[in-house]
Amino acid sequence: MGNTMNTLSTLKIALLGALAVLALADPALAQEAAEAAEEAPKLDSGDTAWMLTSTALVLMMTIPGLALFYGGMVRKKNVLATVMQSFAATCLMTVLWMIAGYSLAFTEGPLNAYAGGFSKLFLAGIGKDTLSGTIPESVFMTFQLTFAIITPALICGAFADRMKFSALLWFLGIWLLVVYAPITHWVWGGGFLGDAGVLDFAGGTVVHINSGIAGLMAALVLGRRKGYGVENMAPHNLVYSVIGASLLWVGWFGFNAGSAVAANGSAGMAMAVTQIATAAAALAWMFSEWIIHKRPSVLGIISGAVAGLVAITPASGFVDPMGALFIGILAGIVCYLASTSLKKALGYDDSLDVFGIHCVGGIVGAILTGVFAVEAIGGKPGLLEGNPGQVLIQIEGIAATLIWSAVASFIILKIIDLFIGVRVDQSVEIEGLDVNLHGEVVP
Repeated sequence: MGNTMNTLSTLKIALLGALAVLALADPALAQEAAEAAEEAPKLDSGDTAWMLTSTALVLMMTIPGLALFYGGMVRKKNVLATVMQSFAATCLMTVLWMIAGYSLAFTEGPLNAYAGGFSKLFLAGIGKDTLSGTIPESVFMTFQLTFAIITPALICGAFADRMKFSALLWFLGIWLLVVYAPITHWVWGGGFLGDAGVLDFAGGTVVHINSGIAGLMAALVLGRRKGYGVENMAPHNLVYSVIGASLLWVGWFGFNAGSAVAANGSAGMAMAVTQIATAAAALAWMFSEWIIHKRPSVLGIISGAVAGLVAITPASGFVDPMGALFIGILAGIVCYLASTSLKKALGYDDSLDVFGIHCVGGIVGAILTGVFAVEAIGGKPGLLEGNPGQVLIQIEGIAATLIWSAVASFIILKIIDLFIGVRVDQSVEIEGLDVNLHGEVVP
């Protein structure tokens, strides 16, 4: 400790001496040097501590949060296969993000409007003291990694009970690099949607619309589950799902408030509006179901909470508490109708309502961000503050995400189906994925 203090004192004396020499030689040059020293990025321990915490919270959203949320909603014969999907996605996305995903999302490339470059493949150039703003770049990279983990994992709910595990790994791996990383770059990495002014604080387009439309494509390519609409496919253990939804809710504070990338007022407001919108959406879904089906269900209130979390995600750094309340109420009602009436009318088998909650909820949230954005909070006014053009910009971001994710996801699935097949055999589906794909069962 004494040696460290001596070294710091020596460096300080040397710096002061250099500035003194500059001041004697050229006062203007000395002033410029002092200003440059002030402007240089400096590590902030408070911001770093908050981002370390946020990163852990977002990872918790996938394992165990999403794993339990999805695992409780499938039939007992597929529960291990379902939680395995979330756990395996966590591992695979980690390695792929380290190899290429981070570089493709957050560096400059020759086609920078649409994709990043290759300068940080295998995390080249990221050292212990490399900064991203006021935090270590290693922390920023890992925080973004947790987003790259949960987004593909969300898709798995759409094809629960019927996809080959090998096909799942190929699909999620390719999808991360071809779909997720470019869209992340479009919005947050210097691409054309960010330049156009699309507001997406924590992933309404990047995460939820993206995964939701990919989930719909997967449900359509794989087709309906054996016995869909005839057999009882009720959740086998809603206690698991309640625990999973609760972990998602808590972890989402890291997701939204962490996206401020600082321990500041923006993070505090993002946390407040996240809580308000989530509670409002859960109640809105519950009361909608209560009115229509004459009873409130556990599955309904937890689904509503997730819908609220999804919808407030793009808006969390831009709206005030009143805006959050309206976003939550509208998301709960619209996502309830999308996951019940719309799904029934169109006849697709989205097993765990990934499209109805994440894509539809993301669209609701993205549009309403353009309506309720408050300049004093996020620096951008919305429709209610006299800027109707922001709604059109939001729709541009929604459309670009829907088109690229839908088309690319469909093509990836079709190619995989051509080579190895994407769906398990009928006998495997009937007996269950747990015993056939993994050789294990829940007693």
